[in-house]
Amino acid sequence: MSQLYDAINDELQQFILKQKIFFVGTAGAEGKVNVSPKGMDTLRVIDDKRVIWLNHTGSGNESAAHVLENGRMTIMFCAFEDKPLILRLYGNATAIHERDDLWDHMVKNFDNVTGARQIFNLEIEMVQTSCGFAVPNFDYVAEREVLLNWAEVKGREGVVQYWRDNNVESLDGKPTKVFDE
Repeated sequence: MSQLYDAINDELQQFILKQKIFFVGTAGAEGKVNVSPKGMDTLRVIDDKRVIWLNHTGSGNESAAHVLENGRMTIMFCAFEDKPLILRLYGNATAIHERDDLWDHMVKNFDNVTGARQIFNLEIEMVQTSCGFAVPNFDYVAEREVLLNWAEVKGREGVVQYWRDNNVESLDGKPTKVFDE
């Protein structure tokens, strides 16, 4: 039932563009495995071997710590509507921060970046599809505006202070390099 691909073909790209949610999985060599849901129109297919996603400020920063340690990342999409399908993108990721030369070029791909913390660049090594027959059907209602509103109220300086207070280490005490320290 599953199929492997070297890259994202046109049909899979169209599937990705229709999804309202995706899941990011990362892990360090030791410690906790992190799986995090993402939404808010924060993923872009750059080409058949690369996607980027804008990481908004959140309670933790596990993906950043794990990517620093080993770069491994999996992004998973599930069809909650229409024809069942699960799509996984396996690859090696890097984090791009506001201080990095690539930031200005990359952030132009996204709207509303007050709470933006990093952009993750995933170089795809393998693409896998599977049936998704056990994934339930759900109806999309709307995006939640809570996180965007929180960032707007805090302002950029408040968001950065939140990083200092909450995002410099992973749950396992690994550095996230949210600051160049």
